Amino acid sequence: MPRKSRRSKALQIKRKKDRQLSAAVDVRLPIVPQAPKPVSPHKAPASGEARYPYVTAELRRIGILAGIMLVILVVLALVLA
Repeated sequence: MPRKSRRSKALQIKRKKDRQLSAAVDVRLPIVPQAPKPVSPHKAPASGEARYPYVTAELRRIGILAGIMLVILVVLALVLA
């Protein structure tokens, strides 16, 4: 008689865990209405760096990788020519 596949056993374990989690999640917190916050006018940052602080590091990394690839292509062109 053939045995059950590993996949079906894994699905049974997953279903059992899902049932346990759903039973634990049924505890709900009461919904408390919040007062709306006053909207302040949007102030633009003084420079673009304040909004996107990671851009300069990303551009530097892209430039370094592009330079490395260019050097590799030049070396390959000289070696294979």
